Amino acid sequence: MSIERDLHVPREVADDPGAREVLRAWVANGGLVCNLRPDTWQDAAAWGIVLADVARHVGNAVRDLRGDAPGATVRAIRDMFNNELSDPTDEPTGHFEE
Repeated sequence: MSIERDLHVPREVADDPGAREVLRAWVANGGLVCNLRPDTWQDAAAWGIVLADVARHVGNAVRDLRGDAPGATVRAIRDMFNNELSDPTDEPTGHFEE
């Protein structure tokens, strides 16, 4: 079985000339690698909405894949998120490039 490296671009994005990618993430060399646009929103706290929306999308996707309740998945993500913020398993490295 082959695994594709990149996800497809959703139709809603392809059809919107104003769409802008704000976050991309990979698992590479045993860790998380991200590319993001930190200036997407003037208030950096807006990223909290993005992360919450991503958690809900994951909950829905896991429901569709395995039948798990989305709320339970979101609670598990929230618990892990809070634990990771309080006691990180790793420190991010890298730098911002414009």
